[in-house]
Amino acid sequence: MEDDDRIARLVSRALRDDGHVVERAGTGPDGLDAALANDFDLVVLDLMLPGISGVEILDRLVGSRPDQRVFIISALPEIGIRVACLEAGAADFLVKPFAVAEFVARVRTRMRGPAPGPARRSLAVGPICLDFRLHRASVDGRPIELSLREFLLLQHLMERAGQACTRDELLADVWGLLFDPGSNVVDVYVRRLRAKLDAPERVETVRNVGYRFLAE
Repeated sequence: MEDDDRIARLVSRALRDDGHVVERAGTGPDGLDAALANDFDLVVLDLMLPGISGVEILDRLVGSRPDQRVFIISALPEIGIRVACLEAGAADFLVKPFAVAEFVARVRTRMRGPAPGPARRSLAVGPICLDFRLHRASVDGRPIELSLREFLLLQHLMERAGQACTRDELLADVWGLLFDPGSNVVDVYVRRLRAKLDAPERVETVRNVGYRFLAE
């Protein structure tokens, strides 16, 4: 599913040359209808489609067919979007522009691997719950407003509850930075989280290391 004809032709040709049978769709509604009406081994999905967004298509496909492999290709580079799509059930995510050889290699890898199971819908640690489908958080059932980056930071900490998380790993996982830019962005976002959770001590400072999420 790709509305850019040049990219669609390039990807289709590469897949056919690799031995695959390809069906193209240039709009969201056409692509979704085709994906729901047929049993495709893999769906290649652009996020910015006319008619229906790729994010909505991903959600509806995974909801209807949890074992459907969906490969996202998108010009949206933000790590938060990539993480959200993978959490929602996408098998892979490749940012445009990309090398065709890498795309074909990744397709081969995804086709060899097992089909995905049902996407994880939520994460609960202590009184805190994250809803991955709606990207919402709650404390004891009470909704709290989080930005995407705050949500990803809280998710990282909750998935490692009780463990010390370094600033470097938080920068890499939440911001996609493989180096410390010399800013205190992690500390700023931790302060914001503490102000929104049920207790500031829920996120504990680990001296000279980083932070730890406490379940109780």
